[in-house]
Amino acid sequence: MGLTKTDLFTENQNEIAMLAKAIAHPARVAIIEYLLKVNACICNDIVNELPLAQPTISQHLKELKNAGIIKGNIEGNAICYCINEPIFSKIKGLFGPMQPIQNNCC
Repeated sequence: MGLTKTDLFTENQNEIAMLAKAIAHPARVAIIEYLLKVNACICNDIVNELPLAQPTISQHLKELKNAGIIKGNIEGNAICYCINEPIFSKIKGLFGPMQPIQNNCC
């Protein structure tokens, strides 16, 4: 298989891009905020909280879970979601304060 564009970047750069893409939708940000507030919940809790249909929320949960930002555990016939703390800490570190660039531009 040929070289992909992601192969031109470091593992860290690709990871940052993947995590940023996963949270780059306002619904996903709202889901993360809700999970941080309640600590854990099932999909129907989020459906009751956000103005989105259940299939839409399920798709956003799937994207967040695939990126490792949230975890899901089966409880009976429902899945209980929560924040994956190590990955979320990494996100907070990535988007934390950056060093200012000293230049004469603008």
